Amino acid sequence: MGNPIVYSTEHGRMKAPKPVATSQQTSDLKRDGIVRIQRQVSGRKGKGVCVISGLDLDNSALLNLAAELKKRCGCGGSVKDGVIEIQGDKRDILKSLLEEKGFKVKLAGG
Repeated sequence: MGNPIVYSTEHGRMKAPKPVATSQQTSDLKRDGIVRIQRQVSGRKGKGVCVISGLDLDNSALLNLAAELKKRCGCGGSVKDGVIEIQGDKRDILKSLLEEKGFKVKLAGG
């Protein structure tokens, strides 16, 4: 059941560690063969990014694909937890580039 101690005179109040979902668990949620491109602005100080999820690639292939997409779009981006983030609203360009590579792509969100 974990550590039942909630307070110790030596250490003060103790918090139980929260279970963390691994990237494998979160990445398996949407493995239906469809790549989704979503625009996000929340938590980014108003700067929008396109989030590409649902890619069934290993980490090195994901990094290579992200580098190629950033180069073709002429913008920055990163790879975090199996998801590619591209700066700016480039959903239409990204959709056409990914469809050229043979992926089935859907624009998700608004």
